[in-house]
Amino acid sequence: MTDIAADQGTPARIDPSPSPAAREPGVLGRPYRALTLGIVTVVLLIAFEATAVGTAMPAAARTLDGVGLYAFAFSAYFTTSLLAMVVCGQWCDRAGPLRPLTTGIACFVAGLVVSGTAQEMWVFVLGRAVQGFGGGLDIVALYVVVGRAYPERLRPPVVASFAAAWVVPSVVGPLAAGTVTEQLGWRWVFLGLPPLVLLPLAMALPAIRRTANGPADPSNVPAPDRRRIRLAFGIAAGAGLVQYGAQDVRWLSLLPALAGVALLVPAVRGLLPRGTYLAARGLPAVVLMRGIAAGSFIAAESFIPLMLVTQRGLSVTAAGLSMAVGGAAWALGSWVQARPRLDAHRVALVRLGMAMAALAIAAAPLALVEAVPPLALIAGAWLVGCFGMGLAIAATSVLLLKLSPPQEQGTNSAALQLSDSLSSVVLLALAGVVFAALGGAGAAHDAAAGAADRPWAFAAVFAPMALVALAGAGLAGRLAPREAGKGRTRANPVSP
Repeated sequence: MTDIAADQGTPARIDPSPSPAAREPGVLGRPYRALTLGIVTVVLLIAFEATAVGTAMPAAARTLDGVGLYAFAFSAYFTTSLLAMVVCGQWCDRAGPLRPLTTGIACFVAGLVVSGTAQEMWVFVLGRAVQGFGGGLDIVALYVVVGRAYPERLRPPVVASFAAAWVVPSVVGPLAAGTVTEQLGWRWVFLGLPPLVLLPLAMALPAIRRTANGPADPSNVPAPDRRRIRLAFGIAAGAGLVQYGAQDVRWLSLLPALAGVALLVPAVRGLLPRGTYLAARGLPAVVLMRGIAAGSFIAAESFIPLMLVTQRGLSVTAAGLSMAVGGAAWALGSWVQARPRLDAHRVALVRLGMAMAALAIAAAPLALVEAVPPLALIAGAWLVGCFGMGLAIAATSVLLLKLSPPQEQGTNSAALQLSDSLSSVVLLALAGVVFAALGGAGAAHDAAAGAADRPWAFAAVFAPMALVALAGAGLAGRLAPREAGKGRTRANPVSP
């Protein structure tokens, strides 16, 4: 049928208004601007503290005459954050993320103040424990905010912005902390941050209160699960005992380490989704993939500066600069996976990301070859690997929120973070055992004098981590839930 207006000789009018999709606001549109800027700035400040504190820690330990408790300043943060993740998951499902987030910020700030004003090392460690509890609450609550306050189409770019918020702190944080420590003293690395947290929190709170406060379904508020809380204490105590045992090389240290494992194993099985370690389709496989990705890459990355310094004679600064490009590549990978046209290919993005990470880890030992320029090799490999990690880590976060009913986003986000943290610790510990067993520690200690050279100790660390990452690429197909009609799926995949 011919258009009537055209038949009459009148040009047909073209509607100049954009399509409905084009009119939808983005993450910085008016409805979401304050919320996005607020929560991303909170992540930015937490990231800055995380990257800066390591620089100030040696000065703090020396000033407080507490070098013997140095490692506990790190492990205290990790142990309490594990407990807080589980607590926050249930809290968010029952009451929404507003109170857990504000409580987490309050604990984080209080911990900074306690550590920054400490006159004894044990008080400093206590402050780090309080800070870790706040950090554990915040990381889970922020993911629930993303799930509750943003429509599904905007979650990928928000998750990508979290990754981007780590770029500047990862590069500038250690340098800024070193300057502050030298010019003003280490205490200001801790005390200078609390006032800066208040503004972004004030920006975000009204939007969170309006869009994400209260239970997702007021008619179906989940009852408190005291068993999960008990398991949370078990996982925190177990992690603490394992770390305590790992810091003492005597045979007697096996006792607390074994006790820690005895607490960890049942707690982890009870807190992660049922079928996680069998890579059951859907949510369990997503949680497992997060642990595979984070654990393999972080364990490998931790040994690269040591390899470059002790085996190739590079300075600590040069070794760090060779990996500095990684932060930007990671953020770029997160940004790429957030493109709307790639939403249907998110499983393929995870597979690609894990393959790129495996390639980067496998290439790292080539820096031990004298004919290979180590800085160029590691910089190139880590550009590839971190881009792949940006794809995989951000995509698993988006998939988790997509597969989680609103009333379970807190519990499932906590499981994702637990998998991330625990697998990093376990694989890093295993890598350390292999490295020490092959004489790597002695070689690293004597390398400055040229008395030892055991490159195979480093190769023995990178090879299994590359295989773990490659296994993740192979398992990526199980991230997609079973299609309807091809098998029964559980409505609630999280174990009770």
